[in-house]
Amino acid sequence: MVDRRAARGGPAAAVEAAVAGGVDWVQVRDRELTGADLLALTEALARAARDGARRRGGPVRVLVNRRVDVALAAGADGVQLGFDGLPPEEARRLLGEAALIGLSTHAPEEVGCASPAASYVQLAPIFPPLSKAGSRLPLGLEALRRAAAAAGLPVLAQGGIEPGNAGAARAAGAAGVAVTGAILGAPDPGAAAAALRAALDLE
Repeated sequence: MVDRRAARGGPAAAVEAAVAGGVDWVQVRDRELTGADLLALTEALARAARDGARRRGGPVRVLVNRRVDVALAAGADGVQLGFDGLPPEEARRLLGEAALIGLSTHAPEEVGCASPAASYVQLAPIFPPLSKAGSRLPLGLEALRRAAAAAGLPVLAQGGIEPGNAGAARAAGAAGVAVTGAILGAPDPGAAAAALRAALDLE
């Protein structure tokens, strides 16, 4: 997940390096920007992500946090919706069947009630966040395990994920992980992405 304020050396350079290092989804998240500015950021990060994917020789998907209109205008691959976003059924109608539609959740019970119109859910925070001060208590691996067992959709683990605990999150049932600080806060985002990918791929 891309927070431009957390990226050393600028978000576009960090995204290109991270994708080259192994990141295969990029989520553009910026609540301060609206309209044309958010669209411009999304388009710039999508170009950087594609450049990184060419260097890696693999695919990348770009999603936008909350803003279905920006995702449509930018030709993004989907959206990540929170409690204040469009209903997933409406987002699906607007974006089409091929789009990725994610739902942000903060309890196993929310995961179990997720709309089948979604493609996946993110559950957070599993561990104390690395990129910001946490506003919620960490859920822990047992909550992740319960959520993954009850979900009818893939569950991505978010919050405090880094190479040392990514494997445990996968073992608890996570289909993947969503990170900000572990990559954008690192001196070398490409190397950090490669280390995280290696930890996941070993499981």
